[in-house]
Amino acid sequence: MKISALKNFLADKQELAITLPNGTFVPSHFHVTEVGETTKHFIDCGGTVRLEKVATLQLWSATDYDHRLLGTKFHHIISLAERNLGLGDLEVQVEFQGQNTIEQYGLEVVGDGLALVGQLTDCLAKDKCGIPAEKPKVSIKNLAVGASTCAPGSGCC
Repeated sequence: MKISALKNFLADKQELAITLPNGTFVPSHFHVTEVGETTKHFIDCGGTVRLEKVATLQLWSATDYDHRLLGTKFHHIISLAERNLGLGDLEVQVEFQGQNTIEQYGLEVVGDGLALVGQLTDCLAKDKCGIPAEKPKVSIKNLAVGASTCAPGSGCC
């Protein structure tokens, strides 16, 4: 999800529900403690230099259980980052406290709420690392008989 899509979602929301990948909810008294741009400048295993930028939002659950962040306030915080940091319309990455460390998630709209979605690692240079492209799996029983199929006595063989 990009910043613009998140702002559109938040524009008229009062209450926010954010689901974690395990189906539980981020506590409703969460705070947005940071909104920023994170730049990752790196070289992949195939030798290609890459530059990636994401908008990072950090969510925090405090002990002020009566706190509620309205969607309009969340929208305002993002707008401040756009104005003061020059934050572009980047993909959103969310940081949230896991059991032992900060965990990073993608963000999606699901129904009338938001969902934190897991992210996976991947090789960015499969062609240079000798990793074969994944071949489509075809079930033999689902193969359609086409016009080019040989039949006994057809003379095609």
